[in-house]
Amino acid sequence: MKSTLETYKNVYFIGIGGIGMSALARYFKMKNWNVSGYDKTPSPLTDELVKEGIDVHFEDLGNNIPTPFSNAADTLVVYTPAIPASLGEYTYFQNNNFKVLKRAAVLGMITRASKGLGVAGTHGKTTTSTLLAHILNESHLKCNAFLGGISSNFNTNFVASTTSEFTVIEADEFDRSFLQLNPFASIITSTDADHLDIYGNAETFLKGFQDYANQINPEGFLILRKGLEIQSPATIQTYAIDEDADFKGQNLRTKDGHFYMDMVTETSKWNDIELGLPGIHNAENALGCIALCLNLGLSEEEIRHGLASFKGVKRRFEFHIRTKELIYIDDYAHHPTEIKALVSSVRLLYPGQKITGIFQPHLYSRTKDFMQNFANELSQVDELILMPIYPAREEPMEGITSDALLAMCSIKDKKVWNSEEVIEHLKNQEAGVFLSIGAGDIDRIVPKIKSTLSKNLK
Repeated sequence: MKSTLETYKNVYFIGIGGIGMSALARYFKMKNWNVSGYDKTPSPLTDELVKEGIDVHFEDLGNNIPTPFSNAADTLVVYTPAIPASLGEYTYFQNNNFKVLKRAAVLGMITRASKGLGVAGTHGKTTTSTLLAHILNESHLKCNAFLGGISSNFNTNFVASTTSEFTVIEADEFDRSFLQLNPFASIITSTDADHLDIYGNAETFLKGFQDYANQINPEGFLILRKGLEIQSPATIQTYAIDEDADFKGQNLRTKDGHFYMDMVTETSKWNDIELGLPGIHNAENALGCIALCLNLGLSEEEIRHGLASFKGVKRRFEFHIRTKELIYIDDYAHHPTEIKALVSSVRLLYPGQKITGIFQPHLYSRTKDFMQNFANELSQVDELILMPIYPAREEPMEGITSDALLAMCSIKDKKVWNSEEVIEHLKNQEAGVFLSIGAGDIDRIVPKIKSTLSKNLK
């Protein structure tokens, strides 16, 4: 069986509309391969792929694969673990001697030909990897990047450079995908338990991160959030806000609508570092990127410029309305720790303002595993609207519903509504901070929320 990419000329994606899969599709299109694929439903991402000349279809073709991709000798098949094993196309390729690989395995093959810079962590990896790619792209080093979100600077999830030796990869712990990678260096932002439907328990989950850290090049380095119990054959440096670490951030503040911090190391102090994104968690992400970029040889001037000019990632603390009276922010947060970071950052930015949180839980299993934690963090907003749980790949679980979660929330102003009821409620809202939160299909109603609230602006 072929083991190098150079021996193929066609690539077929099963689940091409996923954020990580579409980045790979764009990479192979750039390399002038024939690229095609299937996804369950159309989306803005699949619309963009079609505009870029990639053929995408939305019905399971079973054995009727398009002719250019029906030859196992020159066609590579890439799939996402999110697809059902019973899918006809997937079964056809498996039964007819095609090379069928997970996205992570293909990423591993690509990045082993360069210096991979991984960003791993339960929270923050998409924003941090996108920030890292932006800083490098603005510097003399440049980079290639496969991102887990749409960068607001690049307006894409794939960054290409024909000259750089570096490739930024979002190292995803889901399904142990990051164990396919052997990065030269990495940032690890957090190891809070998640995906327990895959790992079983928190100890096994943490072991996954330890196994990943063991695969970092011994000649490279690991940039680690202070307090994480991870070892590595590579040199380790730590970062934290207001804690003793190799890279310590302090004096977080806002001034004229901009967010600043200072940074102290053993040998230097940087004052007034402007951050493109507000929030304590984003300041931590920035520290990790500063540490990694200094190790790569970037100058203070290059790093400061990259940080200040960063516009963020779509659906990560993304402002849609930002006036004195009314603010609307959309965020992908789907774990209690992420919701805590989001709400605390909003409180820091808008003290005294009423906060309305609209949250769609993602997965029955995650809701079950962290029910009390979700209830605690969601109770920190002033008005809570829960939407029905987004099941993704899962079947319903008895007793695990948004109504059950709502009952555990201590907040008084709370309800469970569908999307139509949410929009109807927002028609009368003229002031305050509104948050749409979640990783399911809540993003589909973001334009409606924005347009409804916009009509209320004085």
